[in-house]
Amino acid sequence: MKDIDAPLAPDALARRLTEVYDLVGPLYRRAQRSVEQGLTTDGLSVGVRAVLTLLHRNGPMTVPQMGRAQSISRQFVQRMVNDAADRNLVESLPNPAHRRSSLIRLTDGGRAAISGVLDREHLLLREVGGGLTDTDVATCLRVLQAMLTALDHVDDA
Repeated sequence: MKDIDAPLAPDALARRLTEVYDLVGPLYRRAQRSVEQGLTTDGLSVGVRAVLTLLHRNGPMTVPQMGRAQSISRQFVQRMVNDAADRNLVESLPNPAHRRSSLIRLTDGGRAAISGVLDREHLLLREVGGGLTDTDVATCLRVLQAMLTALDHVDDA
């Protein structure tokens, strides 16, 4: 009898993790397309949505902090922050810890916009089904975090 809770041998683990990568790509692209196709009725791009979500969850952050958190370039984050600022969704504040790297925070309009997006997404995610348990989700998160950590050596820029 096979013990499904025993740690996998490296070759078996690599094969199973390939299955995860094979699903993560299409999942990400479909989620991105759903945002682009109008899940956000207020016209937020995927990049601006990501910035607003980070600020909603973490409070004020610098552009480099956001880039590191999302594993994307500082330049791309800066463009998204500029887009959000043009729409009065974020504002810059002096950063007491670093004169040249301002803190970015949500405006009231930004808070309302991202709250609306997250509420709509929550309603959609309620429909996932599949009898998933908290243990299932915790395991999924643990596996994905381990896979992300294994790629820490990859340059985000």
